[in-house]
Amino acid sequence: MPRKSLSAGAKDTPAGVDKCLRENMMWNNVHDAYNNGHDAYLESKVLSADPIELVHLLYQACMEAVRDARHQLSEGRIMERSRAINRACEITFELSAALDQERGGELAARLAALYNYMRRRMIEANLHQADEPLAEVLGLLNTLGEAWEAIRPTEPLPQPEVETESAWSQPILAESTGYSSHAWSL
Repeated sequence: MPRKSLSAGAKDTPAGVDKCLRENMMWNNVHDAYNNGHDAYLESKVLSADPIELVHLLYQACMEAVRDARHQLSEGRIMERSRAINRACEITFELSAALDQERGGELAARLAALYNYMRRRMIEANLHQADEPLAEVLGLLNTLGEAWEAIRPTEPLPQPEVETESAWSQPILAESTGYSSHAWSL
């Protein structure tokens, strides 16, 4: 088998490995470019979102992380599964921290308990490499996401109209200038 390498220091690298390395490098560059564009879009969306939309975005991100964890579990990728579960747990911590316990009363307390329950189930899924707890958490998140979707306003909230008068829209007061009878001629 002919030997070929990308660098002078790797003399014993088979040609197939070099091709695979080049393809991986190319894919990583494309993937990074996509992620950078997606990250910029997501950042813009987050910065312009109202509080209800932010919670909805967190639910979507958490569901995506749980779906990813289930996929990684089915593929037998332990490290990736753990990362996805950790990401989902971090999001539930953010959701808990965003609760206003004073104004939210019993509803906030119940949501906090539910987020805590979901975290325990995800940790259990990670420890036992089980899909059932992840499926349950995904169902709970889906229900919560649908509820938040239902309370989002379909139209933008009306903004108060502020009337601003331009100096150009004001009539010229002839008395104050003293030039009302004069024309612009030379």
